[in-house]
Amino acid sequence: MKTFLKILLTAVAVIVLANILPGISVAGYVSAIIVAVVISLLNMIVRPLLIFFTLPATIVTFGLFIFVINAIIILLADKLVDGFAVSGFWAALFFSILLSIFRSALFSLLKDDRKQLN
Repeated sequence: MKTFLKILLTAVAVIVLANILPGISVAGYVSAIIVAVVISLLNMIVRPLLIFFTLPATIVTFGLFIFVINAIIILLADKLVDGFAVSGFWAALFFSILLSIFRSALFSLLKDDRKQLN
């Protein structure tokens, strides 16, 4: 259930960011949900491989190369989903940064508050 909510919240973030940022477009709500699923799958499968193979560049840049990897993930999602378009690398970079911020804020709402017994 939580995974489904996270995908829906990511789709909402994709729609909001597509309306805010120039160079990003989403055809509709279904496309946004597909983009959220594809980004989640790419983050689970492709991102660890990219991080492993670019580890020296990540170390030299003190971790800033992770932003480039996130932009590559967004560009891959652009190629895989028909209703999602990204105009270029810089748009993908800004989109990935803002998407990470939005997802962090939205996912913090899903954390369950468990009361500790004292």
